[in-house]
Amino acid sequence: MKNPISNDKPRRNFIKKSAMGIGGISIGLPLTSALAADKYTQTKKLGVALVGLGNYATNQLAPALQETAHCYLAGIVTGTKSKEKVWMDKHNIPKKNVYNYDNFEEIANNKDIDIIYVVLPNSMHAEYSIKAAKAGKHVICEKPMAVSVEECEAMIKACKENKVKLSIGYRLHFDPYHKEIIKLSKEGSFGKVTYVSSQFGFTIGDPTQWRLKKALAGGGALMDVGIYCIQAARYAYGEEPIALQAQEFRSGSEKFREVDETVSWQMEFPDGKISNSTTSYAFGTNHLVVTAQKARAVIMPAYSYNGLGGIFNNEKLEFPRINQQALQMDDFAKNVVANTESKISGEEGLKDMKVLEAIYKSLASGGKRVTI
Repeated sequence: MKNPISNDKPRRNFIKKSAMGIGGISIGLPLTSALAADKYTQTKKLGVALVGLGNYATNQLAPALQETAHCYLAGIVTGTKSKEKVWMDKHNIPKKNVYNYDNFEEIANNKDIDIIYVVLPNSMHAEYSIKAAKAGKHVICEKPMAVSVEECEAMIKACKENKVKLSIGYRLHFDPYHKEIIKLSKEGSFGKVTYVSSQFGFTIGDPTQWRLKKALAGGGALMDVGIYCIQAARYAYGEEPIALQAQEFRSGSEKFREVDETVSWQMEFPDGKISNSTTSYAFGTNHLVVTAQKARAVIMPAYSYNGLGGIFNNEKLEFPRINQQALQMDDFAKNVVANTESKISGEEGLKDMKVLEAIYKSLASGGKRVTI
């Protein structure tokens, strides 16, 4: 069956722009070259110190910092002595730029380090983001921003008082597929967005890991990966939810004794619009569907580090290779140099935390509707 809007000019422009790439990046152009082609100029790269050397820092952020054009891996903070030499040798980090949690405050005197990226368990985000701000360093904090609205507000306050920038690790704001979803909402070429559906989950492994301990994680699947679905609904509509209700499902596994396993929730937006989302640690799921009056966009997988795929009105979308984390960190470095605010600021993280708290409140009440 022929697509009913296949001759729609806005749609043709959408596909054409998609084929050309996003944000000035052309098909076939290597990432580093594409970044170098940016009109932005900077006299030197800013130094980034990673705080917490777990899986994400090791396998995503450190490699991404080999591709960045405006910042580089300058230092590390770790509580594991054996990791120090490994990271120093692999990433050419001088001994004077290696810290632990006992001497962390001394980082204030290190001119090599401009930005501190907090990649610790969720319950430690606020503490070390505030310490970084007091040390006079700009802060990137991995998502979720913290484990409560109160902590988020304290982080924002500390950064403002110490005149440093704060950004949250929402890498998907720099992914071309998600940028098209944001564009679809902002431009309105295909009418208003009318419905958003999203799911993100995976089968979690090691039962002893920190993500399954409430004291460290603050919550389970919802806090860890469900937050991506909250983000997607918010930027797909370009509005804030006004109310929600949520349901929790448990298999009875001892693994999920302390944290949520599977959660579904429905958010209400102005003018009667809704979104429907599910997240889980019990099964794999990974997609985003956005329906507008004259268009339907599907991203599947939607929330991975790479390999995303998209369909817009039955036509496949393909974008050039990018590194989400490299673009994210470079964007923040440019914010620091230009003295501008990050589009994924602390205030953005605070908005998500208000939604997370509302979901947990609804769950505690047996699924009652909660206003935000």
